[in-house]
Order: sequence, then C-alpha cells, then structure tokens
Amino acid sequence: MNTKERVIMAFAALLLGLVFFVPIWTIDMDAPQYPEGIGMEISINDIEGKNKNDLQNINGLNHYIGMQEIEPDSIPELDIMPWIFAFLIVSGVGVAIWGNRMALLIWIILFILFAIAGLVDFYLWTYDYGHNLSEDAAIKIPGMTYQPPIIGTKQLLNITASSWPGLGFYISVVSMGLASYAFWSSKSHS
Repeated sequence: MNTKERVIMAFAALLLGLVFFVPIWTIDMDAPQYPEGIGMEISINDIEGKNKNDLQNINGLNHYIGMQEIEPDSIPELDIMPWIFAFLIVSGVGVAIWGNRMALLIWIILFILFAIAGLVDFYLWTYDYGHNLSEDAAIKIPGMTYQPPIIGTKQLLNITASSWPGLGFYISVVSMGLASYAFWSSKSHS
C-alpha cells in the first residue's frame, strides 16, 4: 500500500468512531393512539426512544400484545458492539500503519462478517420479540405475530412499523467502501 492508500485506510478506520455517537438503526411506529408517531433509535450501546417517553410507550403497547419489555440493560449485544467497533478502529489504524495489503483484505473480510452477524442477530432479536408472546396478554389474536421488519414497512394490527438503517449504518458502509477502494487501488502496485 502506498501513502495515499494508507491514509485512506486510516481515515476509513477512524470514521467508525462516529458510530459511537449516532443511531445505527431506527424503528418508527404510527398508530391511532399516537398520531405524532413513536419510535426508537438503536445505537451500538443503547436503545432509546426518539422522544422522551417513546420507549416507555412502546413497552406499554408491547405489554398489551404480550411482547417482552425492551430493556437495553438486558441486551448483551449492546455491551459487545462497542468492543467490536473499537477493535475495527484500532486494527484498521494498525493495518494502515503496517501497509500490508493482505492484512487489509483480512480486515475487510472481518468487517463484512461482523456486519452479517449483526444483521442476523438483529433479525433473530426481532423474531424473538415478535413471536415469543406472553400467554397472559390482554390482546390475543391466534396466529398473529408482531415482528417488525428488518428493512421497510409492515402493518401490525393498527400499527404501521417502519425499520430503516440509521446514520451509523451508512457511516459503516462508507468506511467499508473506503477500505475496499484502498485495497483495490493497492493492486496496481503490489
């Protein structure tokens, strides 16, 4: 890797530091009882309501249909993800300093594997929340599940749920793109 590619790689790795400050995913819900809408923002270490009482209101809705309460402190992934991103940042800067093309490829592959694992885990998490319903729920509809979409919009009874990547996701994609560019650019002089 030449100096330009090393700088691009270092920038790609350091860019991931921004993910600590912005949501990586968002879920919005529109319902007649909440005409202004409610939502939550998922960051690498927390889940918060978009507005002050949104998470409390979502948990209230979840209670009536038998879904588990969303308690960020009980979700181990929120403890693990900051370490994964810290590893990607530190190892990415190390790859940039070392300038080894094969190490860069390994970093990109690890990043892709972490991303795939994260999306699969998110799907399994939403599946569990939407399918494992309490028998004591106030509202029971045989055969009805409440899994929000991973990407897109879905009608769940009288609630329209929308799930979209947040700014942190797009920052990660740009980081991966820059690292990939540095890798392909380095091919011309390897």
